[in-house]
Amino acid sequence: MINKLCIIGVGLIGGSLARALRAAGHVHEVSGYGRSIANLQRAVELGVIDRVEVSLADAARLADVIVLAVPVGGMAEILQQLAPLLTDQVIVTDVGSVKGAVVAAARAALGARFPHFVPGHPIAGREQSGVAASVPDLFRHRRVILTPGTETDSTALARVRTMWEAAGAETIELTAEDHDRILAVSSHLPQMLATCLMDLVVRHDDHRAILDCAAGGFRDVTRIAGSDPVMWRDICLTNRDAMVNALRQYHAELRDLISAVEKGDGEWLLATFSRAKHARDGLNKKN
Repeated sequence: MINKLCIIGVGLIGGSLARALRAAGHVHEVSGYGRSIANLQRAVELGVIDRVEVSLADAARLADVIVLAVPVGGMAEILQQLAPLLTDQVIVTDVGSVKGAVVAAARAALGARFPHFVPGHPIAGREQSGVAASVPDLFRHRRVILTPGTETDSTALARVRTMWEAAGAETIELTAEDHDRILAVSSHLPQMLATCLMDLVVRHDDHRAILDCAAGGFRDVTRIAGSDPVMWRDICLTNRDAMVNALRQYHAELRDLISAVEKGDGEWLLATFSRAKHARDGLNKKN
């Protein structure tokens, strides 16, 4: 059981983790720290956290586990500020969607305490953001990817793994490099496609008519375009190489599709649609 959990950045993910651990009886006290006092006070009102910390030093004091739930673009700054405040006992973990950049920032900032940093990424979310959108079952039957390195302390890793399992998640381990490469395709690319489609439509001269005629398919495809813009800007900047590679692969596939439609190549279209349907049906069965 975690005696004092400190969440830095109490939004959808951090708030949902606090709710899940409370429901599981896995945490005694939860404190929150962030830039918006109003948001933290709202978290207290909702029963997500017990106490608002007004300084990072107070947030780190006596904490067993500190969870960094800020956008990945802000991780380096927080880690630098946090480093001199940490004791040898505290474990630090994160929930960032990019791991290579976060691990590099943690190694540079934490120095000798880097082995007690356990990089993590819960594969769960909603298009809504903020603590008001947090729910206690967000991680239930979802995966959390941990990306420990050779230096990572085994006890710290085990404790973070147990924390996520108490929240209802399944944990797996990948290298940071494999995580960023895989998530660029499975998570980051879909966000880019949804965003581009939504942006294309609203820039269209007939966008009101298009949106009035939008049915379930359009809404399903563009749902995640409602996600936090700051978070996705930071993901693009910090996982740039892997994302560019994924986007180029998709661009090549799209060029082939355009060519097939232009040529009226029904055989290519049917084979492609059938292959995609078969793969998607398999995903439905798995889930």
